[in-house]
Amino acid sequence: AEDEVSAMQGVRALKVEYEELPFVLDVQKAMEPDAPCIHENFPGNILKHTDIRKGNYQQAIKEPGLIKVEGWYNTPTVQHSHIENHGCYAYEENGRIVVVSSTQIPHIIRRIVGQALGRPWADIRVIKPYIGGGFGNKQDALYEPLCAWCSTQVHGKCVRIDCSREETFVSNRVRHSIRFHIITWLHKDGSIAARKVECFSNQGAYASHGHSIVAKAMGSFPQIYPCDNFEGDAYTVYTNRPAAGAMRGYGIPQMMFAMESHVDDIARRLNIPPLRLRQMNLMEVGYRDSFSKNENYFDSFNQCIKKGMEYIDYDRKLEEFSHDTGDIRRGIGMAVFWYNTAVWPISLESSSCRMVLNQDGSVQLQLAETEIGQGADTAFSQMAAEELGIPLKKVHIISAQDTDVTPFGTGAYASRQTYVGGFAVQQTARIMKERILNYAHELTRMTVHNLDIEDGYIININNSRRLMSLAELATTALYSLEHSRHITAESTYQVKSNAYSFGCSFAEVEVDIPLCKVKLVNMINVHDCGRLINPALAAAQVHGGMSMAIGYGLSEQLLYDKKTGRPLNNNLLDYKLSTTMDHPHLEARFVENYEPTSAYGTKALGEPPATSGAPAIRNAVLNATGVEIDTAPLTPHVLFERFREEGLI
Repeated sequence: AEDEVSAMQGVRALKVEYEELPFVLDVQKAMEPDAPCIHENFPGNILKHTDIRKGNYQQAIKEPGLIKVEGWYNTPTVQHSHIENHGCYAYEENGRIVVVSSTQIPHIIRRIVGQALGRPWADIRVIKPYIGGGFGNKQDALYEPLCAWCSTQVHGKCVRIDCSREETFVSNRVRHSIRFHIITWLHKDGSIAARKVECFSNQGAYASHGHSIVAKAMGSFPQIYPCDNFEGDAYTVYTNRPAAGAMRGYGIPQMMFAMESHVDDIARRLNIPPLRLRQMNLMEVGYRDSFSKNENYFDSFNQCIKKGMEYIDYDRKLEEFSHDTGDIRRGIGMAVFWYNTAVWPISLESSSCRMVLNQDGSVQLQLAETEIGQGADTAFSQMAAEELGIPLKKVHIISAQDTDVTPFGTGAYASRQTYVGGFAVQQTARIMKERILNYAHELTRMTVHNLDIEDGYIININNSRRLMSLAELATTALYSLEHSRHITAESTYQVKSNAYSFGCSFAEVEVDIPLCKVKLVNMINVHDCGRLINPALAAAQVHGGMSMAIGYGLSEQLLYDKKTGRPLNNNLLDYKLSTTMDHPHLEARFVENYEPTSAYGTKALGEPPATSGAPAIRNAVLNATGVEIDTAPLTPHVLFERFREEGLI
């Protein structure tokens, strides 16, 4: 169609005959022998099954006197709900295809479009403008290959594919709904003897990021609470739900809800304070993972827990709330989290950076690591300014990526950018600085080791005397009749390390038992994300993640008609996002332990804030009511059933 109105008229004129087929929505029912087969090559609808075997679980559980605690935990299907819907357009130019897309991964999109169309990758140009959020939904090739192909079918004219908000819920990606079965065997003192975990991930109809999400979730169990005897099985299963893919946290929000709910359940059975039980069993300082080679260098868990307890006045409120017996009861709960930084050694981690010295002494900065609203460009600019010795306002970062000119990088995901991109910025800035000082040596006749750059000026380090401004040097370099030079630097840094991020959430709630309603009264997240490059941006990241966690814990879920399989609430009226009206004051605090494997001491912060809030809220409700709620979100419908079962209603 030539325009959107004509397109909608064309859609309304279409007449379609559908053959109704049987469908399955539940992850475990899809594995049953008589379930509809969604893809012929996947018997039992199982996309993938992997396992972990550590020690000897079967032998360990035979030890006399062990206490068994078992639970099933369910997490919902949710959608990213970023401000800007996904959209792209494509056209041909000089025999090449140009795709402009709201994506997190422009260089990867270039490869996929080339593969899909059978064209050399050099024939494809992908441009990523400044975009309105992604949270992982745009960490996938959604419509770019189709859009590019459509353009080729109309002689290279521009073709645009946009999604309505309603379509994002069913035709983009969603977060995997994962069901967990956890069995923990404990000694009477609360130490873990053995653990068995089964994870069933609802993939929806197509693979997308598929099994990697639940595999990461399962792999985190024996790390956050190390256990010598562990059995884990993870299944990714096709159903007739929307395709699930990457979403902020990549399996860890699901895992943390299950694991941290289970820990509080154990504490109640053993009559041990939940905090003490955690501190007995959490990953200790010096722990080293045999696969990732990650090491826990600091007592981050206890440091974060202490800050959270002090802020929320945990001990006093725990005692005070224990006396509540009326219709409205108060509760306080907490949960910890664990997170990796980036994806090494599972996949490639490298970043490239380019710097150009402008005539006025400012620096142009360019990376493939994408800005999607998280503040990466600001952090990279601060790194460059610090390394080069110039004011921040003199760093001009290019926020848009263009695969024709932007150096290669894999994009925004896995909380990788300040960690991985930081190495590239640091290395390139040092090359740039060396070239600037070498040219300054020609102009001043001073040896390079006596020169430095400070606040945008070439200085003599022996007496801090300013010799010339960077602008004077740059202009001279460009126009010199003796030695004209355009000073630039570009480099690639491949990262072969990873880093643990740690932290916790504390939540205070009021539970109205007759109304089956939870009011969140107070909440704090405490993070060890290494050195803070920009404290204000770090706090903003945490506030945003806490907001997502509140929705995950209390209200957000995509619902389906059991008779037809159709989504019931794929719009922002009926899909209950948490808003500012649902938030108390959100407090963000930090423990700054300088990460020794990082260029600037930083590590993951983008995703961790969304991981521990929901179980903290759940555990606060447990503390208030004594009722274990093992399904998220904790809606009035869920609470009503559990309160009735436990005799509160």
